[in-house]
Amino acid sequence: MLSEGADIIDLGACSTRPGSMPVGEDQEWLRLEPVLRELETSFPDICLSIDTYWASVVRKAYDLVGDFIVNDISAGEDDPQMLPTVGALGLTYVAMHKRGDTLTMSGMTDYEDVVRDVKAYFDDFSIKAESYGIKDWILDPGIGFSKTIDQNYELLKSLEVFKTVRVAGGQSPRILVGVSRKSLIYKYLNISPDESLPATQVLNFAALQNGADILRVHDVAEAARTVALYRQLA
Repeated sequence: MLSEGADIIDLGACSTRPGSMPVGEDQEWLRLEPVLRELETSFPDICLSIDTYWASVVRKAYDLVGDFIVNDISAGEDDPQMLPTVGALGLTYVAMHKRGDTLTMSGMTDYEDVVRDVKAYFDDFSIKAESYGIKDWILDPGIGFSKTIDQNYELLKSLEVFKTVRVAGGQSPRILVGVSRKSLIYKYLNISPDESLPATQVLNFAALQNGADILRVHDVAEAARTVALYRQLA
């Protein structure tokens, strides 16, 4: 991934896709710790992101490797200790929008206006983050999480709206988008996830045009080429 152009390596020790079963914080750490130790030895200068919603995992990882990015699909809602922990450690934080949990989110897609409602969610989150001393946080609208296919596309078309959310110091947040091989592609086009790479790059390019700053991907080399072409045309 690094040789193919990845800027950040994101590690998750528990699947969070809709329908998946959580494994608990202890099992997450048992899976994550040996990988972190290996990365710390082999790639000490890596920019690392850890995908977890457990504060205890964040604390243990920090004690092991120092600074990293916390990538939390729950924006602090699944563990009340998460935001205080991130603030106390001074870590960069990815806050993602979702409703419910992995087993219930697919049925929680009733919005008056999905763009307006998600924007309001992050306006409220910005106040909460500041109250816990979180100075650097990244906004993830949660593509594929508690949204219908059409709602996902509405969010992608309206990413610039989220630039009006304010982080500490009055700055606009960086926006992270993850569409790689997701159902908004393969269900909409009636293809398989394995056939979804070309369409993934189309949506990655569109996301960059619409305001995305970070792409979360499976296919690093292809995404890096997409970013390079976007920058050439920008």
